[in-house]
Amino acid sequence: MTTPNLTLNNGVEIPAIGLGVFQTPPDETVAAVTAALQTGYRHIDTAAAYGNEREVGQGIRDSGVDRSEIFIETKVWISDYGYEETLHAFDKSAGKLGVDQIDLLILHQALPSAFEKTIGAYKALEKLLADGKVRAIGVSNFMPEHLTQLLEQTETVPAVNQIELHPYFQQKELVALHKEHGITTQAWSPIGGITSYRDSAKRSFDEPVILAIGEKYGKSAAQVMLRWHIQNSVQVIPKSTKAERIAENFDVFDFHLTSEEIAQIDALDTGVRGGPEPEVITLEAFGRDIPEA
Repeated sequence: MTTPNLTLNNGVEIPAIGLGVFQTPPDETVAAVTAALQTGYRHIDTAAAYGNEREVGQGIRDSGVDRSEIFIETKVWISDYGYEETLHAFDKSAGKLGVDQIDLLILHQALPSAFEKTIGAYKALEKLLADGKVRAIGVSNFMPEHLTQLLEQTETVPAVNQIELHPYFQQKELVALHKEHGITTQAWSPIGGITSYRDSAKRSFDEPVILAIGEKYGKSAAQVMLRWHIQNSVQVIPKSTKAERIAENFDVFDFHLTSEEIAQIDALDTGVRGGPEPEVITLEAFGRDIPEA
């Protein structure tokens, strides 16, 4: 089947659902990417800091799907921020992926303690976009104050902001700001996986409201949550290394949640973040060397 697309603010289309490979070990990444593409996925999301870009590229080649059909997204890590450093970060990522052009290149985090490096990095993305080396640019884990500063100091509105977003953590103020500026919201941990492997009082997969909706449609909790995102025009990148789970996460286009069911899920927001607070990201605490291609 073909995946519905969302149109980014520069006219480029991105599939509504993609495969994420955060914390996927390199030796499992090739098979996961190949399985996803053979299932019908056409978007793969990786990052320099994940250490598996090379394996993503191999999985794409092994899949037999033509490169022109695949939307590749990756992220620049904070250690490579700065104008010249970020230009070189593109070369490293493209080399590992084995491609000449990256469909979507984004900054992995804001760097509040050295925001001038963040601005320099984004201006490098603008240069890469102008030169045709990337088709779209964006950011990840940027909060409203980070986006406001970025918009004031650069020329190109980000195509996406990839943020933690699931029924228990909905970031409604930030999503509203995205809509105001035409930024596509992209959800990492869209099915609340982070509520399972972090110290959390409850898991999204066990939420009675979600389970009851799933029972009505013969769908899993994960499928209900992905459908909720898609109907809210949020692009999703669920991760898995299991072929059957990868296929299950893709099987979300044959049912439709009612407005009442969406409202029920909307009401589950706890406001509790599972990932690190964006304000605590510093080079001293989170910097790491990103190897050459």
